[in-house]
Amino acid sequence: MPNFIDRRLNPKDKSLGNRQRFLRRARDELKRAINERVRSGKIDAVGEDQVIPIPRKGIGEPTFQRAPHSGRREEVLPGNKTFGTGDRIPRPAAGSGKGSDPSSSGEGEDDFQFVLSREEALDLFFEDLELPDLVKLNLKEVVTFRPRRAGFTMSGNPTSISVGRTMFNSFGRRIALRRPKQAEIDAVAAELAKLEGERRPSAATQQRMVALREELATLVRRRKLIPYIDPIDIRFNRFEPQPVPNANAVMFCLMDVSGSMGEREKDLAKRFFVLLHLFLKRRYAKTDIVFIRHTHEASEVDEDTFFYSTQSGGTVVSTALEEMLRVIRERYPAKEWNIYAAQASDGDNIPNDSERCVSILDKTLMQLCQYYAYVEIIDERESEMFRHADNGTSLWNAYREVSAEWPNFEMTRIAKPSDIYPVFHELFAKAPAPAKRR
Repeated sequence: MPNFIDRRLNPKDKSLGNRQRFLRRARDELKRAINERVRSGKIDAVGEDQVIPIPRKGIGEPTFQRAPHSGRREEVLPGNKTFGTGDRIPRPAAGSGKGSDPSSSGEGEDDFQFVLSREEALDLFFEDLELPDLVKLNLKEVVTFRPRRAGFTMSGNPTSISVGRTMFNSFGRRIALRRPKQAEIDAVAAELAKLEGERRPSAATQQRMVALREELATLVRRRKLIPYIDPIDIRFNRFEPQPVPNANAVMFCLMDVSGSMGEREKDLAKRFFVLLHLFLKRRYAKTDIVFIRHTHEASEVDEDTFFYSTQSGGTVVSTALEEMLRVIRERYPAKEWNIYAAQASDGDNIPNDSERCVSILDKTLMQLCQYYAYVEIIDERESEMFRHADNGTSLWNAYREVSAEWPNFEMTRIAKPSDIYPVFHELFAKAPAPAKRR
């Protein structure tokens, strides 16, 4: 492994080690602030530019300063005309205006702020999560582009020449330079031929013939000097790449908010939905998000209600699937939309309802969805118990039948925050390219 040694000279009154420690502290503070925003903020805000304030306390470089109120010393400052040796200098009044000190003017020093772009915020968000490189590239994938007409240019490919614009420029130039028309030349030539056909032309006729010959020569010369199409007339069609979505996509977020789902379970579900939202936003220019929460009954809600409402109750999972099916039929026809669904639950369900869920998925929903991911949130103490896929709750065992029947249905478990990103990679990794036939 190579060793890199920084032999740059330290600037005056600065220490390279102190600067590096400052950068590490500032970076840690940024990561903490971004993770906190992801945990308590809006899902859509994660993909936008971020303004992160950092408190001044703890980010300044360490320096040595003389304590103004300790020790005994005698100083004579240059330009001193007021104080002499032995005089006592009064303590400064409150109101320095720095940090948390009081200020009589009401002014103070604000927190230090970082303005992070979307890319920088995503890099910090994923930095310590040990995402595989494949998923990182997927999340930053650029949408496809297609050429779009953007005016004209004087240079380009011969195949993209604009005949209409070129002829328009040529016509304007010929009018401005007064290029003789062929009809004018033909008229002068016809008149000259008529006069030359006379047997005994008079003196006036001969003078007219001389003038016509000169005029005809001038017209022919001007017509040759002013070309019909000049290189400066030629224009080419100009194209710019325009990002276009592959298709419209809608993501259904289904979450169990019954009494068995506590704050820990809801927090894990939200983190998973944040990552899923960023994934779809990268692939599609237009992505709708539909939030459906359910207890013993389900309803479509907004984001705040989805994550922060304190409503609770029993558990009937099939109501969420029925609500999703209703929304699809009303607003998202499968022929026009790519439909994705992510369901988060702790696996609790009333007796006999899991069979109804399997029936809804098999007969209707899985035929409409591009992809369906079921994430079951379990307690960390249950990780060893549910290590094998054969062991699980009633809902887990019922969904295993759907997973065996439909290849676009995936299911997995999450026990702690560090499980979210490996699970996401497992659910949304790119399929390997098919082998070529020889």
